[in-house]
Amino acid sequence: MTERTDPYAPGMSTSIDLGRPIEGDVVDLILDDHRRFETLLRDLRDATADRDAVRRAFSTLHVAHARAEEEHVYPRLKKRKAVSEHEAEHGEEEHAEGHEALLAVLELKGTDTQAFDDAVEALATAVNHHLTEEELTILNPAREGVSDRERAELGRTFAEARNAHVDDDCGTLEKVRDIVAEAERE
Repeated sequence: MTERTDPYAPGMSTSIDLGRPIEGDVVDLILDDHRRFETLLRDLRDATADRDAVRRAFSTLHVAHARAEEEHVYPRLKKRKAVSEHEAEHGEEEHAEGHEALLAVLELKGTDTQAFDDAVEALATAVNHHLTEEELTILNPAREGVSDRERAELGRTFAEARNAHVDDDCGTLEKVRDIVAEAERE
């Protein structure tokens, strides 16, 4: 893929592989993305990495993943009583906190400043907290309370939605600003 000179322009792309799942157990697909988040966060902390490319990739994955979970995974798990309304809402609140921390990273001009390092630290704190809680309070109950067949069906739906959001350049600065503003209104 070719990178654009304006990292936040519509149609932006990244040379970083975000994966493109098409099927699988939804729990496994979500966990795969969680490991990608951890790798991208490690790369954001690495002063020798192309931090601008990494933050664009992280933003795209974070927004696509969160939207796909909120649109498809959380509602299905609530319907199956695998998770409570409170757990799903808490997951959405943590996505919003992650988006807010992400916006702070995206809005910084340079990636070689103390302000950038501080913003990355805040992002890592928010995201790592969410990954841990989601794995414990949402994914574990999904493993136990939803059949293999239904987790596979939900995996296809999650992957399709996630990939569509990635294709829509969901992680641009402007789109993340809109997501944060929408969450603040709610």
